Amino acid sequence: MRVKRGMAAHRRHKRYIDQAKGFRGGRGNLYRSAREAVERSLCYAYRDRKVKKREFRKLWILRINAAAREHGLNYGKFMHGLALAGIELNRKVLADLAVREKESFSRLAAVVKEKLALA
Repeated sequence: MRVKRGMAAHRRHKRYIDQAKGFRGGRGNLYRSAREAVERSLCYAYRDRKVKKREFRKLWILRINAAAREHGLNYGKFMHGLALAGIELNRKVLADLAVREKESFSRLAAVVKEKLALA
């Protein structure tokens, strides 16, 4: 008795076509194009989950540096001063303070300047 593979192939094709929902042109409804597009998009998704973390860290550093320069410091000196003061705030929180809580950040900058002057 022979094996008919129609259902298995249909199911496999349908999985890719469903994942390609919203893609334009043949990439959304032709199996081969859809499969290529989906596999490529999954590669980008995996890669860019890592890239996203790098991009945010860059953004936080930019914001901290800009705020520190308003207080006569640069990013490196500011972070070194925080370490000397024993203040363990991560860059995400520091960047948020720099943007939303300018008074708090200026108090931090004052503490950092004091610690750098002593060192």
